[in-house]
Amino acid sequence: MGFSVLGLLFVAIGGALGAMLRHLSTTAAWGPFRGIMLVNVLGSVALGVVVALSDRMAPGLTLVLAAGLCGALTTYSTLAVQTHEVWQRDRVAALRYLALTTVLGLMGAMLPLLLLSS
Repeated sequence: MGFSVLGLLFVAIGGALGAMLRHLSTTAAWGPFRGIMLVNVLGSVALGVVVALSDRMAPGLTLVLAAGLCGALTTYSTLAVQTHEVWQRDRVAALRYLALTTVLGLMGAMLPLLLLSS
């Protein structure tokens, strides 16, 4: 699917949903750090599923889910800010947080690709 107003609308719809889910995760009882880690890992898994199945999906659905939902759900900028905040108090904890989020996200993205790709 090339550039189109409809494509932008698909991304915007998915992005709105992803941003709302991310916001809800940071205000949940488990706190903002666990919430952001959770959405980053779940978003990575979801993106892995979408990429693995993209040849079987309508292009509009791929835009809604990949660029929109997963793009807005996951957030490197918040991860960077949170890592910096923890770094100010405990550098080892900050490195653990960053490493754990990165490793889980990569594993989460790769697993669906390995399991679902033809």
